Formats: sequence, C-alpha cells, structure tokens
Amino acid sequence: MIHAMSKTAWSIVGIVTIGVAGAGVFYAVKSTTPLGPDYSTFSPAQSREHIEVGSEHPIYNSNPPSSGWHYSLTAKKQFYTEPIPDENALHNLEHGDVWITYHPRISQEAKDELKQFAFSKILISPREANTTDIAVLAWERMDAFNLTEKEFPETRIREFIKRYRNKGPEKIPAGAMESTFN
Repeated sequence: MIHAMSKTAWSIVGIVTIGVAGAGVFYAVKSTTPLGPDYSTFSPAQSREHIEVGSEHPIYNSNPPSSGWHYSLTAKKQFYTEPIPDENALHNLEHGDVWITYHPRISQEAKDELKQFAFSKILISPREANTTDIAVLAWERMDAFNLTEKEFPETRIREFIKRYRNKGPEKIPAGAMESTFN
C-alpha cells in the first residue's frame, strides 16, 4: 500500500512539474511575441559583400542603411555617444543585431531613455545623417520616426526588437565572440 501511494505521489509530482514547465514556456513565448503594429519598412538587401575600410561603394537604398556593402569587423553592442561607421553597423545587422540610431539633436532625456535598450544584440549610436530623430534597424527593415513631447516610444522600439532581433542572414548567437573595430 505504501509503495502504491508513493507511485501515485510521484505521478502527481510529475504531472504538476510538466504543467508548470509548460506554463513557463507559454509565458516566455508570449512575452517575446510582438503585440503591436509593425511600423517598419522593407528595403531589399543590396549586398552582403565585405569591403576594405574606406572603400567607395554604391549609395545605400535607405537612410540609415539596412543592408549593403560593409566592413569585415562589427561594432561592439553598446550605447555610443560618438558616431560609428555605417559599414561596421551593417555587419552587425547581417549578424541579426538591431541598430538604434539617434540624431544628436534629441534631448538628453531621450538619450537616457534609449540607454535602456543597450542589451544583447543591440547597438545604439548617434548619426548626424538621420533625417528623423530615431531610426531602429535590422537587416532589410527600418522604423524611423520623430519624437513627440507627449511620450517616448518605448513600446514601439521594444516591438521592433522582438520582431526583428536575430533575423539577419547570418545567425550569430547572443554572447558569441565577434571581431570588432573598437
């Protein structure tokens, strides 16, 4: 009788464990699934060719660029206060990273808000050539917009990251060692 109770108890523990694990997977997937509209635009890939630093190349088909000729070294994934070469950031996009560019004219408060996104597979840098305040990029995708006085578009940026991070043509796992120019 005791052995039968023990078997029943272990069966219940097993069923509960499977249920809890299943619920955990469900909520993990749900939290990474984009919920809002996709404001990004698609620009077809121009090239995945590596070029020498300083080499001339054709004009990119988006501003900032979301694909095209790029240097062989990536940029470190971090928040930058100084511009980085488009050609290095493009290599990051090819590896599935997200690049958030901001025009230097945005407020310090907005820059501080952007710092919260400086995590795995994200680089953030100022870019004078931006025609909008902020552009969020992945390989072949861009969401560009101006800031309003009402609120910072945190949800919009998070949704883009959920939708496009790690979707580049070269899958490089988060935390993998990469050769960077800096």
